[in-house]
Amino acid sequence: MVDITIKHDTLRKAVAKAELSVSSLDTIDAIRNRTVPKGDVFEFSRAAGLLAVKNTASVIPDCHPLPIEYTSIRHEIDGMVVNIFVEVHTIYKTGVEVEAMHGASIVALTMYDMLKPIDKGIRISNIRLESKIGGKTGYSMPAGASLKAAVVTCSDTLAAGRGEDISGKLIVEKLLTYGIRVMEHSVLPDDAQQIRNTLQTLADQGYDLVLFTGGTGLSPRDITPDTVGPMLDREIPGLIEAARNYGQRRTPYAMLSRGVAGFIGKTLVMTFPGSPNAAAEYMDALFPYVLHLFKVAEGDRH
Repeated sequence: MVDITIKHDTLRKAVAKAELSVSSLDTIDAIRNRTVPKGDVFEFSRAAGLLAVKNTASVIPDCHPLPIEYTSIRHEIDGMVVNIFVEVHTIYKTGVEVEAMHGASIVALTMYDMLKPIDKGIRISNIRLESKIGGKTGYSMPAGASLKAAVVTCSDTLAAGRGEDISGKLIVEKLLTYGIRVMEHSVLPDDAQQIRNTLQTLADQGYDLVLFTGGTGLSPRDITPDTVGPMLDREIPGLIEAARNYGQRRTPYAMLSRGVAGFIGKTLVMTFPGSPNAAAEYMDALFPYVLHLFKVAEGDRH
């Protein structure tokens, strides 16, 4: 199965459709009048569809078990065709397209089984996904290629030339996957004046995005958020809250990380932990969704 642990729980919806054709208007009348010998075709097939949706992961090997939080099954008669619509909702890390299509398939197959004694010309066709929303594809993001970004690593050890800046390089690589090219990547000691000077210079140079990594913990030299915080014109606490919550679901130590985020003028600044795993989790928690801020800010300027 595909690893979905890095994904977010979001509202996801899918609508699937199947078509069941009969060979006689007498069959349609029997369906409508609920006179089919095997019982009420609509109600039996609806029950079967509900069971199918909830048990999709049991019969489709690569599907993840997930919470089904809403299912709607509708039948619409059009001439000698019964159109079947199955809508499924969940709040989870992966979508419900297969669940909706599986449900539509089983609704149609149940109707076929109930109707075959009175109609030998039944056909099932056009099982398909009608629509889906949720996940990254559900959000419209501005192109990252237009953003000017910088990554700054704060570490006395790395600034002294001891060790490799793994977290900084990891952030740079992840930004590239969103089309964001890092124009400046530097390493600073845990020194308040150097951090202030570097950040102010980057803001003055018109950088859109500045990401700090390191110095967000609780040791005496962890001063990055304490230095950056007072420089922010507009703080956005929800960003760090979201990232910390994302990390908390993976390790209890995430609650020990401090951080700040906000704008200096038009420059978005965020402070990430120095641990490579934690820095990667912050990136996964916030991107690409945080890019929406630039879309909002652009609208404000117009």
